Amino acid sequence: MASRRLVRGLLLAPLLAAAAGCVPQDGAPKAASAAAFPAPAQQATAPAAPPAPAPASAAKITTDLTAPRSAIGMATYRCNGSVISIQNLGTSLRVAGPDGWTEEFAASPANQSSRYQAAATHDAVVIDGREALLMKKGSTPLTCRR
Repeated sequence: MASRRLVRGLLLAPLLAAAAGCVPQDGAPKAASAAAFPAPAQQATAPAAPPAPAPASAAKITTDLTAPRSAIGMATYRCNGSVISIQNLGTSLRVAGPDGWTEEFAASPANQSSRYQAAATHDAVVIDGREALLMKKGSTPLTCRR
């Protein structure tokens, strides 16, 4: 029994030491520590060359919310038994209701693509994934799903 604990301890000790070595104790990343990158010696004869740009990461995704959308999309949402259609016009939405009403909503603020408001009526639409929240003045907000 004691020999089993000794063998387990001998097997786990290097693994725990390796794991502890990967985790910084002072909160700074290991690669940024001064010991890992010593300062280069100053050269008085030649000016220093500018640093080379870092290579772009293939996994990094950048979304530009200020660029207009190129495609006009149409989606149908179901709200408490009724159906509304939302047409994406790029920087605005056109919403058509079941009783024939149509209203255009501008992005609010202008550089995003999830909140829209009608300037004249202060009605609003919030798009969140497959859901749309339609808020009309004097009515209960409707949660609609695609």
